[in-house]
Amino acid sequence: MTARVNRRLLVVLATAAAVAAGGWLLARLPRFYDRSLAVEAPAAAAVALPEEPPALGIAARPKGPGQAPDPRRDPRQAEIHARFQQGVAMLHARRYEEAMTAFHRVLELAPRLPEAQVNMGYALLGLGRPEAARDFFRAAIEVRPTQANAYYGLAEALEALGELEGALGAMRTYIHLSPPDDPYLARARSALWEWEARLGRGPWGRPPPPEIAEALEAARRRAEAAAGGDGAGAGPAGSGPRRGPAGGGR
Repeated sequence: MTARVNRRLLVVLATAAAVAAGGWLLARLPRFYDRSLAVEAPAAAAVALPEEPPALGIAARPKGPGQAPDPRRDPRQAEIHARFQQGVAMLHARRYEEAMTAFHRVLELAPRLPEAQVNMGYALLGLGRPEAARDFFRAAIEVRPTQANAYYGLAEALEALGELEGALGAMRTYIHLSPPDDPYLARARSALWEWEARLGRGPWGRPPPPEIAEALEAARRRAEAAAGGDGAGAGPAGSGPRRGPAGGGR
């Protein structure tokens, strides 16, 4: 009798153990399944450029991780990165023809990269070709309507073409999109004063009050000192040919 009870007890315990083990395995199966079928999504195709100090204020940079792509794994992205860096360096040096060549190649590889379109626009401004520059700035805005430095460059191009109304609208948009601590806001606001005065309308048709003019001039000088420039056209993100409230984009 005792032996029979012991056998039944062993059977019950074995069954309970089997059920518990089965439950454990079932609980684990989804994880094994998920891992076996998981496919790591490829990283977004972004041009990776290291951050530049904000004080440089020249040339737009594509958003992305801060290291260059591996040319063995992605030769196309590696070339885009290298050419873009080359173009930025040429803009810094105001070697606009060479900057154009570099950004032309970038746009062959990535036709809708707004940062390259913006910087091509600044290179064209540096070469005194505002009409072509305008088209590149507008193309960048079409791709990314919040590309603030494209509006700055567009304002410069339109001013050079004598389209002051359009220049005012573009520069106001730049101011609207820029953060309060943007070092080029003083230049942008100074440009608005200048262009409104040239149009001769309303309170903008008069020179700013002395205290405002003095504050604008002080802010402009601080921006130039921070940019390390000489006042001959460094701007928020690209190099431009204008003095004072003009120059580039972020």
